[in-house]
Amino acid sequence: MAMGKSTTAAMFRRRGIAVHDSDRAVHDLYRGAAVEPIEQAFPGVTADGEVDRKKLGAALAGDIDQLARLEKIVHPLVRAKTVEFGEQAARDGAPIVVLDIPLLFETGAEQWMDCVVVVTTSPETQRERVLARRGMTEELFEKLLARQVPDADKRRHAHFIIDTGFGFEAAERDVETILRATSALI
Repeated sequence: MAMGKSTTAAMFRRRGIAVHDSDRAVHDLYRGAAVEPIEQAFPGVTADGEVDRKKLGAALAGDIDQLARLEKIVHPLVRAKTVEFGEQAARDGAPIVVLDIPLLFETGAEQWMDCVVVVTTSPETQRERVLARRGMTEELFEKLLARQVPDADKRRHAHFIIDTGFGFEAAERDVETILRATSALI
């Protein structure tokens, strides 16, 4: 959360790497396969055949139990989209695929990765970035953070680490290093 995953994923994408964005998949699912099950679980949160994010946010109201309920609906759908993306990339001959998965360790998805890149930053920078988001409160941030695997644990299980706290140029160099290292393995 607010570590720079999406920005770093864009760096891979600019280099021609196939990148699957789980957040984008959620947005697409909110206009498709997730609409009906979410409406059943949270009546009144859809409009015009899609999930209304503002209404859904109000229904969740920072309640971690409700968020977990939503995740039980959405995570399997995202995983299916991720697998579909990977299969299509393989058919297209992509030598490397990047899967931008915000809750990689929390969902156990790291188990089916060949290589794990953890994007990180200092706790102070993360807090600043998160609290700058519209509607975010210190209390909600702390609740969300408590549900995540600690960053130190994620870094310990990573094959590569990109620290976005050192700026864009440093992250770009890290991306190049990772691509050289992983290309040598292919």
